[in-house]
Amino acid sequence: MGSFSCMEATAFFSPFLPDTTSLHLDSWQLDAPVSLLTLHVTSTQTVARCPVCTVPAKRLHSRYTRTLADLPWAHDRVRLQLRVRKWFCQHPHGSRQILTERLPTVAAPWARQTQRLVHWLTHRAVALGGTAGAQLSRRLGGAGSRTMLLRLLRQLVVASRATPTVLGVDDFALRNRQTDGTVLIDRQRRRPVALLPDREAETLAQWLQAHPGVEIRTRDRSQADADGARQGAPTATQVADRVHLVQNLAEALTQVCNLHGRALKAVNEASSRTPMTRPDGTVVLPVPPASPSRHAQVQAAHSRRLARHEPMWA
Repeated sequence: MGSFSCMEATAFFSPFLPDTTSLHLDSWQLDAPVSLLTLHVTSTQTVARCPVCTVPAKRLHSRYTRTLADLPWAHDRVRLQLRVRKWFCQHPHGSRQILTERLPTVAAPWARQTQRLVHWLTHRAVALGGTAGAQLSRRLGGAGSRTMLLRLLRQLVVASRATPTVLGVDDFALRNRQTDGTVLIDRQRRRPVALLPDREAETLAQWLQAHPGVEIRTRDRSQADADGARQGAPTATQVADRVHLVQNLAEALTQVCNLHGRALKAVNEASSRTPMTRPDGTVVLPVPPASPSRHAQVQAAHSRRLARHEPMWA
């Protein structure tokens, strides 16, 4: 236990208290083997209002202790033993007879972490996700499991944004080769807007009808996207983005090259050979050798892929 006076202890541990105006530090205890710092704190609020009828309470019922996890100090975990009060509700016809003292600047009702610890964990969950965020929190001395961080992410209130005027629509694999969805992207701000659970035209049409204002829509060659756009935003102009234009060009060139592959290969080999001059002065080119069999081509392609694969793994 600490041997500081009340004023010294309050001054020394004031950075640890979530709210110095409503909390008073009574004592502290450091458990070095388990790296745990415990602060015994008492509420100093003068008025407690009923959360239902908001009438100030005056009659004290009892006291009890809440255990809250707080921000870590270096590599030591911090735990608050918060002693708060219960009151009798003064409203004669109120639905609640006994109310518990609330500390909104310290912790939410029934919570086991302080508000600032929840914000600390939420920022890590947003940046790193569940598993990586939990690993970093443990290294920094804070609590937080993978499931807790994911729960904090689900509880986040996402600020509503204006409907983009230039909307990109493309497919998105929720589960590769099993479940496909539709991703909507704000092309001007280059950020995702929504993720639809399937590739159906009705789902896209319902989203566009609920978010009017799309003027230009870029899409791939999916017929479902085209139908959904015509139903949900009939006045929007549909265009193909650069990614799909380049993809279309690449596929067209691939088809042409596959169709005339032998001729292109013969021309390539003929142009690479040295021309021969006959005694009569005519210039001729040697006849290209016969093309290898299909099996030989497959084996050669496999060897080229293996030659690229092994350095990557190395």
